[in-house]
Amino acid sequence: MTVEPIAALRDTFLRRIDAHEVYIGIIGQGYVGLPLALTFVEKGFRVLGFDVDAEKVAALNRGECYIRHVDRVRVKQAREAKLFEATADFNRLHEPDAILICVPTPLTAQKEPDLTYVRQTAEAIRRHLRRGQLIVLESTTYPGTTDELVRGVLEQGGLTAGVDFFLAFSPEREDPGNKSHSTPTIPKVVGGIDGVSGDVAQRLYDAAVAKTVRVSSARVAEATKLTENIFRAVNIALVNELKIVYDKMGIDIWEVLDAASTKPFGFMRFNPGPGWGGHCIPLDPFYLAWKAREYGVSTKFIELAGEVNVRMPEYVVGKLQEALNDCGRAVKGAKVLVLGLAYKKDIDDPRESPAFEVIHELLKLGADVSYHDPYVPVAPKMRSWPNLPAMTSQPLTPEVLRSTDVALLITDHSIVDYDLVLKKAPLIVDTRGIYRVPVPHVVKA
Repeated sequence: MTVEPIAALRDTFLRRIDAHEVYIGIIGQGYVGLPLALTFVEKGFRVLGFDVDAEKVAALNRGECYIRHVDRVRVKQAREAKLFEATADFNRLHEPDAILICVPTPLTAQKEPDLTYVRQTAEAIRRHLRRGQLIVLESTTYPGTTDELVRGVLEQGGLTAGVDFFLAFSPEREDPGNKSHSTPTIPKVVGGIDGVSGDVAQRLYDAAVAKTVRVSSARVAEATKLTENIFRAVNIALVNELKIVYDKMGIDIWEVLDAASTKPFGFMRFNPGPGWGGHCIPLDPFYLAWKAREYGVSTKFIELAGEVNVRMPEYVVGKLQEALNDCGRAVKGAKVLVLGLAYKKDIDDPRESPAFEVIHELLKLGADVSYHDPYVPVAPKMRSWPNLPAMTSQPLTPEVLRSTDVALLITDHSIVDYDLVLKKAPLIVDTRGIYRVPVPHVVKA
């Protein structure tokens, strides 16, 4: 029996992409996977969305959407067009021609990469891998994950990457809630473990997004995503540290940033806050630092930025303690209303939100903590804070505000009535610079 060479497999795959005949499987139907699935569907491709959460699968198959910033009409239309189906049956992994992996890459308690989900996903694919399939990892990770870990697991099934199947990395670049940039318009970086794999992966994304950026290898693509997020992490750490320094000097960091932002060159604004959040920025510096140690390199600058950002919730709690002390009130037994659980404004995404660490620290000090977030009605169970009590969002009413000792502003959602908070809350700790004009009962943190 003659085995078709990889070049012939490539040419066949490319023709099928151009004809929109390629069947696409996307593992993980969360903040990355679902928008990606809908983008391919809207370009005329059939998509099979895999997820371990049976409730999400059922919702999607009913044409419903559980992510606020994703238009539910898109899911409904995808189902009505019979181009999209969700499943929790990973035995169907042999069906798609291309499999895109969009699973979490968290940290361990020791701040080391936890690639459990990537490994488990690769093992599931390996059991059903067939010749001619394209596998693309999108999950943010350290350089070498695709052609070391993923390739190693997949090849245990007897097929060889670059000979029997295509393997590439293309980092997700989702920014939940960003109305100016979305999956179809954000340039897509693509790098294969070899040229042939890169060709196939690039052509697939060319069919769905406005622009692809081809790089020489999967490692370069992995490093690109880390660099983007570490750049942000370092600059966030810088303004957070400046906030602490300027606060000691009696200088308002927000006024400084407003003034500095008027310079038309040489300055890029980053805002301070209560800590970092989201799935990428709190994790990526530690992924690179861990991998760098394998090469005997110390990433002191990057790790220092991580330490600064990790300490910010502690700083916020300290400022709240001082504010309460100045009012003759102890933290223990004080009623604290946290405004916002999401990691940034106007979205429902709570991943790695600093609000949870702040709540955790306040509870340890004996505070009576509640929260209000119009986008997060029920506080989810979080991997990093598994023991937090069950909580539901409280209504933001004059009565609720008057009954609290302090309102702690963590997430600056646009729809929150900050004038009401200002009028009714006896004390406010503002971590987002909402209140620019000095007010006696507002403390900047």
